[in-house]
This record gives sequence, C-alpha cells and structure tokens, in this order.
Amino acid sequence: MFSQRVLRSSAPLLGTAVIGGGLLATSYYISTQTQPPLPPAVDQTVQHSSQRPKDPKKIFNSGFSFQDLRLESSEVVNHNTKRLRFELPDKDAVSGLRASSALLTKATPSGAWLPVLRPYTPISDPDEPGHVDLLVKRYPDGKMSNHLHSLVPGQTLSFKTGPLLTYEWTPNKHSQIALITGGAGITPMYQLTHAILKNPEDKTKVTLIFGVNSDADVLFEPELRELEKKFPDRFRAVYTVSNPTASSRFPKGYVTRELLKAHIPSPEERDVKVLFCGPPAMEKAIAGSKGFMGSQGGVGGILKEMGYSSDQVFKF
Repeated sequence: MFSQRVLRSSAPLLGTAVIGGGLLATSYYISTQTQPPLPPAVDQTVQHSSQRPKDPKKIFNSGFSFQDLRLESSEVVNHNTKRLRFELPDKDAVSGLRASSALLTKATPSGAWLPVLRPYTPISDPDEPGHVDLLVKRYPDGKMSNHLHSLVPGQTLSFKTGPLLTYEWTPNKHSQIALITGGAGITPMYQLTHAILKNPEDKTKVTLIFGVNSDADVLFEPELRELEKKFPDRFRAVYTVSNPTASSRFPKGYVTRELLKAHIPSPEERDVKVLFCGPPAMEKAIAGSKGFMGSQGGVGGILKEMGYSSDQVFKF
C-alpha cells in the first residue's frame, strides 16, 4: 500500500549586473571621456547556472540502526486502511528506496512486553523530499497494524535505516510482467509499477490483476486509472470483486484461470515474469505456497496448471 527539483532563478544576479552597469556608465561620463572603455563585466550568471545542487540525502540507505520518524498525518482510506505520512529528519532528504523495497518498523504496542517488528512497503515516490508514506491495513489481531492505526500526528515510529530488498528490479529486466495481487498485497505492486513507468528508459509492459472482497477494498483506483491514461500501451489494470455492491462498476468474481488466461502473457513468451503478492490462501491457489523459511519453493496452483515454470514466477 512522486519530485524534480528546478534551479532557482538567476534574476537577483541579473538585477545586480544591470544596476552595477548603470553606475559604471554614469561614473565614466562624469569623470572624463578620454579614458579607455572599461572591459566587459564577467557574466556571473553563467557561473551561477553551471552550479548544480548536491544529490539529496537518502535516509534509508544501509545500516542496522533504527530511527524514529514523526507522524505528520493520518488519513482514513477505507473501513480498515489508513495512509500514514512520516516526516523525514531533513525536509530536503528523500527515502531513496529502490524497487521493490520494504521498511522494517518497530514498536511496543500497549500491553506488549516486547517490541513488535513488521515490514511495510512505502507507497510514496522515493525521490519526493521530506516524507515517506505507508498504506496500512488493520487486522483484528494485528499487533502492529492496530498500533499504527492508533497513532496520532506528533507521535513517532521506529524505522530500520537499512531497507529490505524484496525483489530487485532493473530497467527492461523483462519485456512484460504480470502483477497478481489481493488485499494489502497491492502496495509492493503499486511501488514497482510506479518505478517502472516513471523511468523513461524502462519500456517494460505491465499488467496488474487486482482481486478484492468488496468495492471499498479497491485501493489506488484513481492513481492506477491515471497511469492507464498516461501509458495506454504499457499499463493496464484489471479488477475483480468477490462481493460487489448491486451498483458496482467492477466485475464480480475471483482471480481464476480464465481471468488470467484472458489478460496476462502466455508462459510460451519466455521473456515474461509473473509476480504475486497476496494472502496465504490466495497465494496457494494461484502460485503455490512458499517453501521453507520463506523461500520461493516451486510454482503451484493455477500458474502451474497454465504452464508457467518456477523461474517465471516470483512470490513476495
């Protein structure tokens, strides 16, 4: 569960040059006309414009330490999800995260004896200065998610400075990728989609399959619709809702073999990658469960039936 910097105007320097030039001309005509003309003034604006700002500081770069960040705002997104914005220690600093990366959070919820550690995938642009955003779904028995939903602006949360790289993406790593997700699993998919499409050098085509329980659970719809308009030949989002309202604009159903066959690249297209992120039951049915200690394990479920190999599938 996105900013470019522009150099400031050189107007102050230009104003100084004009005023200075006027004073020099007045002095010349008043004193004498026999003196040789003054040499042309050095164009300070050229030197000024050639200077470039330093690269912004990246907060989440490496290390095993934790840093407390102050909650700036808490926004209700739907019945069980909030968007939390945390201030970075320097307003000009950036998170600097790579796709796909998560941040390990640490807190001691009320009534807990020991700290709780949980990873969350930021959804804000890694180059946007001053803050980092999390989209947090609250689970009834979720110690960390309930704690995060209880936070109010001004309170703090601890973040590990070394990010967790979940899937290393490089531009044009594959010609096409299919992202299959459900529920809160949308956050790493949104992060990766945004990273690919914002890079003018990356030509990868992206198809997102998003299955949820209700209309209210369709997250990032405005942002995804905007990406479809901006990149009509490279990005498409497909939604399916298991329990839509009577007036829903979304199709009813689950992520099935028929749905995937109709929308994602065939396994015969070797330069294709399918990435999955969703709840365990959905993972088992679509991609097969992970292996021992969180290893990838073999491909299973619907994707295996469709003919995808283990090297074509990755499970977050």
